Amino acid sequence: MINEKSYRPSFYLTINSLFIVFILIVGGILVWHNYRDTKNIVLTEVALEYDQTMGAFLKDIQHTYKPIFDTVHLLSMTPVMEAETLDERLQQLSVLVAALAGKTELAGLQIGYENGDYFIVRTVATGRVRELFFAPEQTAYVVDHITTDLLSGKKFLERFFYDGAMLELLRRPPEATEYDPRIRPWYIQALQTERVSGVEPYLFYFLKEIGTTISYRKPGSRTVIAADVTLMQLSETLRQYMLTTSSEIALIDADGMIIAYNKPGQNIIKLDGDHFKIAHIGELGSEIFSFMNKQNLLHAGPLQFQYQGKDWHGSARTFTLSEQGRELTLVMLSPLEELLSNVIAMVRRSLLITLGILLLSIPLASFVARMISKDLNKLAEEAVMISQFKFDQPRVLHSKIKEVDELARSMELMKNTISRFLALLKSLANEQNFDSMLEQITEETLNVSETDGVLTWFVDDTNDMLKPVALFSRDKGKSGLEGLPSYSVVGKQSLADAARQSNVSHWLLRKDDNDGLSELFRMFDVEVIEVTAFPLRNRKDEGIGLLCLLHKVTDESLENEASVGRMDFVRTFSGFASVSLESRHLLEMQKRLMDSFMHLLAGAIDAKSPYTGGHCQRVPVLAKMLAKAACQDDGLFKDYQLDEDGWEALHLAGWLHDCGKVTTPEYVVDKATKLETIYDRIHEIRTRFEILKRDAEIRYWEQVADGGDRPALRKILDREQREIDEDFLFVAGCNLGDEIVTPEQVERLEQIAQRTWYRTLDNRVGISWEEEKRRSRQPKVELPAEECILADRVDHLIERSEGERIPADNHWGFKINVPEYRYNQGELYNLKIGRGTLTAEERYKISDHVVQTIIMLEKLPYPKHLREVPAIAGGHHETMDGNGYPKKLNKDQISLTARMMAIADIFEALTASDRPYKKAKKLSDSIRVMSFFKKDQHIDPDLFDLFLRSGVYLDYAREYLDPGQIDEVDIASYLS
Repeated sequence: MINEKSYRPSFYLTINSLFIVFILIVGGILVWHNYRDTKNIVLTEVALEYDQTMGAFLKDIQHTYKPIFDTVHLLSMTPVMEAETLDERLQQLSVLVAALAGKTELAGLQIGYENGDYFIVRTVATGRVRELFFAPEQTAYVVDHITTDLLSGKKFLERFFYDGAMLELLRRPPEATEYDPRIRPWYIQALQTERVSGVEPYLFYFLKEIGTTISYRKPGSRTVIAADVTLMQLSETLRQYMLTTSSEIALIDADGMIIAYNKPGQNIIKLDGDHFKIAHIGELGSEIFSFMNKQNLLHAGPLQFQYQGKDWHGSARTFTLSEQGRELTLVMLSPLEELLSNVIAMVRRSLLITLGILLLSIPLASFVARMISKDLNKLAEEAVMISQFKFDQPRVLHSKIKEVDELARSMELMKNTISRFLALLKSLANEQNFDSMLEQITEETLNVSETDGVLTWFVDDTNDMLKPVALFSRDKGKSGLEGLPSYSVVGKQSLADAARQSNVSHWLLRKDDNDGLSELFRMFDVEVIEVTAFPLRNRKDEGIGLLCLLHKVTDESLENEASVGRMDFVRTFSGFASVSLESRHLLEMQKRLMDSFMHLLAGAIDAKSPYTGGHCQRVPVLAKMLAKAACQDDGLFKDYQLDEDGWEALHLAGWLHDCGKVTTPEYVVDKATKLETIYDRIHEIRTRFEILKRDAEIRYWEQVADGGDRPALRKILDREQREIDEDFLFVAGCNLGDEIVTPEQVERLEQIAQRTWYRTLDNRVGISWEEEKRRSRQPKVELPAEECILADRVDHLIERSEGERIPADNHWGFKINVPEYRYNQGELYNLKIGRGTLTAEERYKISDHVVQTIIMLEKLPYPKHLREVPAIAGGHHETMDGNGYPKKLNKDQISLTARMMAIADIFEALTASDRPYKKAKKLSDSIRVMSFFKKDQHIDPDLFDLFLRSGVYLDYAREYLDPGQIDEVDIASYLS
């Protein structure tokens, strides 16, 4: 950032200084005139010498390597190309050796056959090469031959060693190899061309020298002959062409590898072990070449740059060793001070003489700067106004100087353009409705482009169709879309093709071939329409639509064209419109996804148990009906209004008000008897009573066997079994929960529980680890064990984990009493339930769905306008008197929308006809019950009155209740 407190010169001073600098530059040009001329002469001579040197070097290369191309071509005509056996190929060995003779740069000749055979002759010119091949002392040539065994399909290598007289010195036994000449670059390249060609230079594995391979195959043949050519001699050649002592010369391939360097050997780098590689330009050890590589200065043509305060000049030329070879670049560099040492001394003398003359021009520059700065100061003030987005000021300057006046006009145009563009952006940013945004973009494009019409298309991503979404014409304004077709985005129509493009498309649309767009011709009443289509593309560069500018063409020889400036403006505007449309479309898709997920969750809760039915789907409908009535009320609720965000929050809260029910076990919600869990445990007790009856019968037969009075014993047996039956029938009746359990019934249950039976089987085997853990709380008894027919055992108590407990100072604000145990499955405990079938623990679990609803919903990351959703959804069990659940809020602490949700929740539950555990109430009965809730301050009295007065209850009943439930209701008797 610019330091506001630092000194900044005035505009006049700046312009004055610029003029002075300009004059000094002009004077400097005169001062350096002689220097430039002399320098140019020297540099021209240097450039000429560069060209001559490079030409000579290239001639040396041609002189050295052109004969090798001819040799390869001649050898392709020898019988070795058709030789099929080792003996036939060895017979041609003398021809190959003769071709190698006298060519120090030729490392070897090789032939690759179509069937994968391989034959190569290498020259052993140095002791290092002899050591690589472990060759005998007199070895002059090494021959490798690779063939494929027809039976095993494996490839084998044989190696032969010959002396200078071509006498065989040694033959090594065959060894397995994977080498296949057909996959080598030189073989592949030879098949792709009919000329002698070379591959890009590379490092020969055996010789540790840089070279290339020149290959050729006769037309119609797939046998390739190739020559390995070393390029090390090039480095020695480069040393001869250095212009100065500090000159640098290198031959570089397209990948930056140094093929030759004026310091031989330095372009090959030794790695670990016996591995080498060609030095990259950055690894050469030359500071100047490393600098060029980092600064990306290497290119063909003249070179000129500065390094460590010194100017360097040079030249680079690209060429290839063969017609199919990769490009090589010859780079020659020299320090400029070494090239221009005499010229620099002359310039220093001339500068002192000229400087005094130049100072006389300063007063003249000051006068001219003052004249110009007046107008420019005004333009600077205008620029400040534009930077502050103040666009309401008129044009401030009409200058007599043409350029300054044009600048003033340009600034005025820029101001108007920015002002209009910002207005468009603000308008689009404020638009929330997607369809309205499409229409606004279309209309604004019409205004900006000044065309005859604009038609916008959008891609429907559900079926990949390009659909018309908005049409505006200059004469008729907004027009209907009837008669305009949709196109597949992969179709061949002009519009579909334009939608797939990234650039603007332009074509003439004729009435005779209109692609189904006859409606446009009726609208414009012309035969030809010029279409300019701007693609709308999202951030992934995917086509999402088209913005089509339509021009009426009255004379087909003259096409209407908007100005270039307006087209650029439309192009920029279409880019922003694409992003805006994509963002708004994504928001709508996210809302749609959220809405679908919400419906899915509510439907899953309703489908989870037949006792909930369509509750989650009907409550939001009823809540919104009541909210709409409140918004239209001109009485107590005249100040209550919901905007679009408020309706969205109510909609979301209504659908999710019971989402916590996903945590409520199904067997608790559906519990039909007191002993029912996942199954009805009355069957266990029934079995125990059956055992008591069997035990009584066994005692009877034992006493008869001992000589007892059989008739008397029979009477005793019948009485005992009758008493057992009566006791079980009483227990079974208590299990149903249809009636209130009295203290007398509780006393009888306790008496019945004193009956005992004998258990002879271990009750700790074949059970889950959780049940075994509960049973281990008490000592194991020996069998047979005498046990009560009904009992509340320790293992019936299912403990509550610490995570399920809600502390008094919880951050949600819950004020609830949490039972000590999660569940109590004690048999007596459940049978003694006073009313219904649920224990206190189970009632807590069912009521806990509101707690879970709030916990679940508060975990969601809401936007600001939806932050009240948890409070609205979780407040439908709160009461106006502060005794509700789970936060014990009073009326003032509960939002009006949440109070509406409570009324909707209760009324839907009372009138629902899809609950198998109860008969649907009539409308009058439901209103009567709710009046009791009103009287007891369980629901908002004012909202309940509005519920009746507005007729919401009746509108809902007609839509969702069975006709038999709808009866007459005297609402006057229930109103306050």
